[in-house]
Amino acid sequence: MDVKSASRTVDLFELFAREQQPLSLSELAAALDAPLSSCFNLVRALKARGFLFGVGGRKGIYPTRKMYDIASAVAAGEPWLKRMMPRLERLRDLTNETAILGKEQGGSVIYLAVLEGRQNIRYTARPGDLKPLHSSSIGKALLAAKPPKARVEAIAKLRLDAMTENTITDRAKLAEEIDLAASRGYSITRGENVADVMAVATTVKFGGDIYGIAVAGPMHRMAEEVGSQQQRLMEICREIERDS
Repeated sequence: MDVKSASRTVDLFELFAREQQPLSLSELAAALDAPLSSCFNLVRALKARGFLFGVGGRKGIYPTRKMYDIASAVAAGEPWLKRMMPRLERLRDLTNETAILGKEQGGSVIYLAVLEGRQNIRYTARPGDLKPLHSSSIGKALLAAKPPKARVEAIAKLRLDAMTENTITDRAKLAEEIDLAASRGYSITRGENVADVMAVATTVKFGGDIYGIAVAGPMHRMAEEVGSQQQRLMEICREIERDS
């Protein structure tokens, strides 16, 4: 399977996750911006492997539970997440905000787990989301965790795209911000990755790797409690490291 076919397959399942209803072949092709013939071949291949089935005659197409079963089996084989998840759940409950676990991957932060706060207005994200190192709280914490020389080299290579009007796009200013985060042991973002969202993050060593953990929420709530949230975050991370 080539890169385009693999990407289109993922797009197809993400489309069904959003729509949550059977779709016709023409609807799939239009939503995926793919030629009808290519979409037909993709659907035929996935039907043959048991991932899709027909609904309402030949007009509708919908995924079977095969993908769900595979994903559940994969998730069951994540011993590190099993051990960290209770701590992340506790962090969410202690802070009443969204708790996020992330790791550096390919010059970005990939979210591995997102436990959204239970308040009506909250920060929302999904596992698998990719965030820039320079504008996300976890990204800044991961940069700060690097040795000084590696930190300088990493910052020099970053594309400092403006995600919001508050994003730090000046390399010298970002370096100062990361040095500050390294000295105090945690990073803070104030509307730098998502407008009106504030987050505090730090790193934790687990299973020989370095992960970032953040607490994120609306600016008006987080600004009032950032000190307390930071203390709760550090407490949970110490517990995680004791478990590793």
